[in-house]
Amino acid sequence: MQRINEDIKTENFKQMYLLCGSEDYLRSQYRDRLKKALIGNGDAMNLSCFEGKDISQPQLVDLAETMPFLAERRVIVIENSGMFKGGSDVLADYLKEVSPTAFFVFSEKEVDKRNRLYKVVKDKGYVGEFGEQDEATLTRWVAGLVKKENMEIDRAAIALLLYKTGTDMENIRRELEKCICYCLKRGKITAQDVEMICTERLSNRIFDMINFLAAGKQEQALKLYYDLLALKEPPMRILFLISRQFNMLLQTKMLREKGCDKRIISEKLGVAPFIAGKYMDQAAHFKRSVLRKALEDCVQAEEDVKTGRIGDVMSVELLMIKYSSIS
Repeated sequence: MQRINEDIKTENFKQMYLLCGSEDYLRSQYRDRLKKALIGNGDAMNLSCFEGKDISQPQLVDLAETMPFLAERRVIVIENSGMFKGGSDVLADYLKEVSPTAFFVFSEKEVDKRNRLYKVVKDKGYVGEFGEQDEATLTRWVAGLVKKENMEIDRAAIALLLYKTGTDMENIRRELEKCICYCLKRGKITAQDVEMICTERLSNRIFDMINFLAAGKQEQALKLYYDLLALKEPPMRILFLISRQFNMLLQTKMLREKGCDKRIISEKLGVAPFIAGKYMDQAAHFKRSVLRKALEDCVQAEEDVKTGRIGDVMSVELLMIKYSSIS
């Protein structure tokens, strides 16, 4: 990110940029910043944008070879093309000797670093990776957004906001916007405001449900389940998320037994460190054998529903009743 900021500041641009990674918000922000800096003065005549997997590579080459109209650059923005996972030889060959007036900005969620096009862009241009941000970075970002509105937010409110929203920055921004609008006159956002206003992710409720199961609080766990059903969440989706949670806890338990710390666990599981910390805390309440059996029972419950042995609502109920006293 620092490199892109420097290029924009100095106007010393590479001819190709690849913005990749799971953080959509950051990718879109830097895509727009590069696009604006490269075209300058809203020169839409020399800007071409493409999205999707059906983009013609020969067409892109022809476009890149077309001289820009009364401008220094022709800017081509390509998003979610899948070309960095295979089938991009035409463009990869062209970019080795690209026209000096053609500038490419690629934005892709997933890439294969063995891909020919990826290697060419990395060699000739710049690759920026935008992955999940850590808690400290998100905390600073949220505080900065609030400060821009001449408002205040305490750390407890930020922590609760991140717990409810997860690490997806676009989701955080939307929920924070609701808080800002609600608290605008008061000028301060508190944890109570976040609790009242922000929408909680389904995965958080599953996390709470597992906590209740571990504590033997059957009534509270089932109440959460019935609340989700009332919100029209399909029982099989709930079962999938319960299964996923048990799987993450089992992996966490096994990594902890090997002596791995929070940083290593977060890398292995592909989650932010503060999320890994929550998994570590929850996994400590379970034996490894119990987690493994719970995962097996989730698979069996799904099979029973699919084969018609039991209804989907009851299958999850029975699973939760069985594990309401595990420890």
